[in-house]
Amino acid sequence: MSSLVEVSPPVSAALRSGAPVVALESTIISHGLPRPGNLDAAREFEAILAGQGVTAATIALIDGVPKIGLTADDLVRIATDDSVVKVSSRDIAIAVAQKVTGGTTVAATSALAARAGIRVFATGGLGGVHRGASETFDESADLTVLSRTPVTVVSAGVKSILDIPATLERLETLGVAVVGYRTSRFPAFWLSDSGCDLDWRVDSAAEIAGIMAARDAFGEQAALLVANPLPPGQQLDPRLLEGALAAALAAADAQGIRGKAVSPFLLEEIQQVTGGVSVGVNLDIARGNIDLAAKISQQWTERAAVRAVP
Repeated sequence: MSSLVEVSPPVSAALRSGAPVVALESTIISHGLPRPGNLDAAREFEAILAGQGVTAATIALIDGVPKIGLTADDLVRIATDDSVVKVSSRDIAIAVAQKVTGGTTVAATSALAARAGIRVFATGGLGGVHRGASETFDESADLTVLSRTPVTVVSAGVKSILDIPATLERLETLGVAVVGYRTSRFPAFWLSDSGCDLDWRVDSAAEIAGIMAARDAFGEQAALLVANPLPPGQQLDPRLLEGALAAALAAADAQGIRGKAVSPFLLEEIQQVTGGVSVGVNLDIARGNIDLAAKISQQWTERAAVRAVP
């Protein structure tokens, strides 16, 4: 590990001993969830992993130091400090040089997790191709970073505010493998089913660990994306989301919102229109993904332990 990256003692000990570790992003805490509940959520996410005997490696930059595993004070800082910025993969070195405190996106978290040797990462929803990208070329760095980063990412697909068919096409082009967990349809974050079919389905964490091992054997360097949908009974009411999204898109257009400001604007608008219901669904999504990631990490470390027996 580079001296520029700080791995917490619990994460370091778990990695050395071959115990299960799951990486968690921090932009969901710094920018994705409203205060003050975001801090409680951060603690709950780590507690879900601890309850399954898995070490949580929440990742962020604190005063320019990329940290793999945060202290209690670090979590408070990320959740409450107004100066915390959003850091993508391209921003890491700049943030280090300028000693910035930042929440890491899927792209930055994946890159730092892989650098530390962490194989499983749980997030809420992946970034993707934005609506109208044929004119704006607006596409999340998550996609290209995952094309060269050997991690297994558990997510509830991508948000409905994105162009989901185009995102799946880009994932295919970039060589990012996608499997549906107990589904053959790609989820749409708040919704269990985006309407897009998937080629591959898995029904257990053990199957996913087996795919990880096969990919390693073939020298694959791109990510494996595990699409984990919400149970239909927990999804946001599709009619409510349709109306909220239409209103949010119209407001963005009327106000001239462009570029990277579009996604946070739309998410905030949807939260307002749904009366905060979308936030509760966000939390359910994160909980489910973290729970599955814990099971995958356990299966992965069990496979490693078997391989290590002479």
